[in-house]
Formats: sequence, structure tokens, C-alpha cells
Amino acid sequence: MKVLFDTNIVIDILKRREPFYKNSNKVFMLIINEKIEGIIGTSAITDIYYLTKKQYADTKTAVDIIFDILEIIKPVDTLTSDVFSAAKLGFDDFEDAVVASIAMREKADYIITRNTKDFSKSPVPVITPDAFLAMM
Repeated sequence: MKVLFDTNIVIDILKRREPFYKNSNKVFMLIINEKIEGIIGTSAITDIYYLTKKQYADTKTAVDIIFDILEIIKPVDTLTSDVFSAAKLGFDDFEDAVVASIAMREKADYIITRNTKDFSKSPVPVITPDAFLAMM
């Protein structure tokens, strides 16, 4: 099974944001234990870097964390076709539409996010970490 991680899930893990950390981390562990394949859009990496650098106030630490993540979650490029596809989805938030387009192109089974309402028009099923774990 292939799942695309929305940025907020990775940030929940890195910042240990409660009450979200526990189940987001459990889903992440499914990737480490090779129960699922995890992917993330490369456009999310700059957001993760920015927030990580802000937290640690250190460029090297932020870059090291990014590379640690990319050893576990496979980065997938954002293509021009994803941008055009996103424009046709009718999302209020264009960034979320691009995420959904990437998930569709990559044939992801799910998008894992806490913002399920923002993905109501997604062609790929959207699920929270809690619901995903209950399903598994």
C-alpha cells in the first residue's frame, strides 16, 4: 500500500505536536517496518526545512533532519502536469490540490493528513492517521 504524507503529519512528528504525535509517528513506523510505502511531494520539503530550521535555529541540523526523513519517505517530484491537474480539481487551497494531483499520478492509495476537509474534492481517498491506524 502506498500513502502520501501531507506536510502537517511530518511536522507533527518532528515537533512532537500533541495530541497528534503518537498516531502520526505510528503511521511513520509502518514505513520503517516496511508495512506500507510512504511518499512525500518534494514541494513539502522546503516547508519542512523552514519549520525545522526555525525550531532548531541551525541550518545543518535542519538539513540533516531532511536527509534522515528522505531515507525513509520517498520524495516524488512535482511535475508541470500536476499543477495543471490541480487547477482542474476545484480546491480552495491550491497547495492541497497539488498534493492530491501528485497522489493521483503516483497512484497512492491514501493521502494521510489532519486536514481531511481541505481535501474533500480529492480523487485519492484522504484519511487521518487515527483512522488509518484503525483501518490497518
